[in-house]
Amino acid sequence: MTLVLNEEQLMLKDSAAGFLAQKASVSHLRALRDSNSSSGFDPAVWRAMVDMGWAGIAIPEAFGGLGYGYTGLGLVLEQIGRHLSSSPLEATVLVAATLINELGTEAQKEQWLSAIAAGNCQMTLALQEGKHHAPERTALMAVPKGAGYRLNGSKQFVLDASTAQYFLVVARSAGEVGEGDALSVFIVPADTKGLRIEARSMVDSRAAGVLHLDAVQLGVEALLGEAGQARQALERSLDIANIGLAAQLLGLSLEAFERSLTYLKERKQFGQLIGSFQALQHRAAKMFAELELARSIVLQALQAIDQGGDGLSLLASAAKAKLCEVAELVSNEAVQMHGGIGMTDEHDIGLFLKRARVLQHSFGDYNYHLNRFAQLKGY
Repeated sequence: MTLVLNEEQLMLKDSAAGFLAQKASVSHLRALRDSNSSSGFDPAVWRAMVDMGWAGIAIPEAFGGLGYGYTGLGLVLEQIGRHLSSSPLEATVLVAATLINELGTEAQKEQWLSAIAAGNCQMTLALQEGKHHAPERTALMAVPKGAGYRLNGSKQFVLDASTAQYFLVVARSAGEVGEGDALSVFIVPADTKGLRIEARSMVDSRAAGVLHLDAVQLGVEALLGEAGQARQALERSLDIANIGLAAQLLGLSLEAFERSLTYLKERKQFGQLIGSFQALQHRAAKMFAELELARSIVLQALQAIDQGGDGLSLLASAAKAKLCEVAELVSNEAVQMHGGIGMTDEHDIGLFLKRARVLQHSFGDYNYHLNRFAQLKGY
């Protein structure tokens, strides 16, 4: 496996960087936050992303996508991390489209993936129920009722909950809480009777929410794939999602590091540039080395998705755990190296720390994936 980008991938990366710098930069994030935007993103910018093909970048050509693969999507996500851009790309494309592609029937893929690729459908995954990521702890029940199913329960930390048109709700068809089997996924329209959405704003200013499902009645057509058979597809989809989040963490860490280097070369104390202080040089060198390792593992994991084969779960947890660790280091150091100004809202560097913390805890944090990696290795 060659850990380098080809010419086409480099062009995609540069194109994404240019577009986001102009249309969805850190300053745009501030404007959205200060306007109290309920959606957390600009619909016009999202439409432009769709027109550029980003919504279908990892969707197979047979279902209306570009079939460019997850390496391409990962490069776009890295640039989104650099610019702290907000859009439905993560929830709808990285997560929802992946799960539909992994679990859905051919008819469902044709219906939903083509709609997502065309930008006509926004979806999000409703999975987490407690304070921490634990799919096997799913307690929301799907009980057969009439010609369909009745769902009761709640979901936490649902990204883009206030703007999503459909929710992919993970429910338990049988078994006890703590068992990973007997899980099903249901496509639930946002206007379904008995579904209540409680909007929340996360620390990084993006919109999320809590779903409350009170006797939600669904037909059999709402079931994605087969009843009780979602575990394997959900696990693979979450692996892919975590690799995508690792790519985004890489982007924001690289940007925070580069901004800190620039500051070290400009800021003076005691008549000297602070970048000349050996202690700060050592800290910067450590970050540089860690970022180079992180860059390699993210690219390897992205390529592994596209190339297939075994060991994706191991790579996914390794990549997510490593990037959680690196993002924690770099975002903390970036704020500290900027000194007092780094602690203020007026300076952008603190926004990178906030986005990092949200991504770190999405679909399993450092401890979760370190433990999972150890278990997969037989420890």
